[in-house]
Amino acid sequence: MLVASIKANFIQIIALLNQLNDDEYIFSHPELSNATIGEHTRHIIEMYQSLLKCYNFGIVNYDKRERNVTIQTDKNIAIKTIDSILENIDLENIEMTLEQGINEITFQVKTNYFRELLYNLEHSIHHQALIKVAVLKNKNITLCPEFGIAKSTIEYRTQCAQ
Repeated sequence: MLVASIKANFIQIIALLNQLNDDEYIFSHPELSNATIGEHTRHIIEMYQSLLKCYNFGIVNYDKRERNVTIQTDKNIAIKTIDSILENIDLENIEMTLEQGINEITFQVKTNYFRELLYNLEHSIHHQALIKVAVLKNKNITLCPEFGIAKSTIEYRTQCAQ
């Protein structure tokens, strides 16, 4: 179920990217503190990449993630990278350690692969909500109603409507 939710979430992102032209992907939005949709997309992607890269070591450190500018400037590279993540994400749950810090490790906590997948999904939705702020002013772009909205919020709204 978790991997299926992640795949559905990435399909939403790809659907958005396919609607953007290159200039829209790299445009600095004042609403996003001059960040671009590409930068937010890269950030989402690189969090998942960090988890997958560290899976066999059992230690994940998101602070040490790569910052590949090509992902934030070329939406086709971003889509290919997402496809690669989706091909490799369905792994067995293992115990892991989450650490914080780049030059000096300042914090460590026990975690597991599924917990980190869930974290990345929620983190992705948070960044999609930010992206949505910039995208909503473009009337030529259609987002699915769930884009950038947490599953718990969707369920709560459904419950309130009954």
